[in-house]
Amino acid sequence: MKVVFDTNIFISAFIFPESQAEKAISRIAEGIDTLLISKPIINEVLSVLSRKFSQNAEAISRAAVYLSELAIIVHPQKAVHILKDESDNRILECAISWGADVIVTGDKKMLELDEYLGIKIISLKEYLLERG
Repeated sequence: MKVVFDTNIFISAFIFPESQAEKAISRIAEGIDTLLISKPIINEVLSVLSRKFSQNAEAISRAAVYLSELAIIVHPQKAVHILKDESDNRILECAISWGADVIVTGDKKMLELDEYLGIKIISLKEYLLERG
């Protein structure tokens, strides 16, 4: 299954060891699902880690390398303007570009969509239960 994780999933996984988000990342590392990511998503994750969680340059660099190795980096060709938060639109663009099956997020506005162009939008809890 092709999956796109919202920024909040990555942040939780990096900041809170042994969290539910880290379990989701482990499923990707184990090859259970295929993670899709784009440069704008990586940049957003790194920016949040630096800005909101004061991660040092070495930690940011490790996170960038890890994400690049963990996922298939996609290059969306079409801009989407569905949600007010532009970073959420980058998630949708990534998912659309390679035909993701699922977007996993904790964002309430994105979860309210439920589905977009045939791509299911589910919570982290649903993802872990579904993949259980």
